[in-house]
Amino acid sequence: MLWVKAFHVIAMVCWFAGLFYLPRLFVYHSGATDTASVERFKIMERKLYRGITTPSMVATVLLGIWLISYHPSAYFSQGWLHVKLVLVAILLAYHFYCGYLVRVFRDDANRRGHIFYRWFNEFPVLILTAVVILAIVKPF
Repeated sequence: MLWVKAFHVIAMVCWFAGLFYLPRLFVYHSGATDTASVERFKIMERKLYRGITTPSMVATVLLGIWLISYHPSAYFSQGWLHVKLVLVAILLAYHFYCGYLVRVFRDDANRRGHIFYRWFNEFPVLILTAVVILAIVKPF
């Protein structure tokens, strides 16, 4: 079980690394004006989303399910896990919205400025903070 938990945490760290960096690329991409930069950002965003962030998300979710499967009745009787799973669902929606934004930038259809993406970039920090506190402290 500890190996599964270790790999779950590693996958989660990789997933969050992608979720922190991808919106930062959107910040820079939204301000780019030259064709070379725009094309470079498209490649970077696609590779980060498809090659790192999404596989890490899949691994995080599968390993989390595996962890819960060891003692489902014990885990599901704890309120903190319910809140954590709701936050994970919100994070999954954020992840897939990032994928939508990768396509928006790919198609040169972005209509938002860098300030939106700077704020958008902060959202996963809030989720990460709450999830770690719930998983470590187990406040209820």
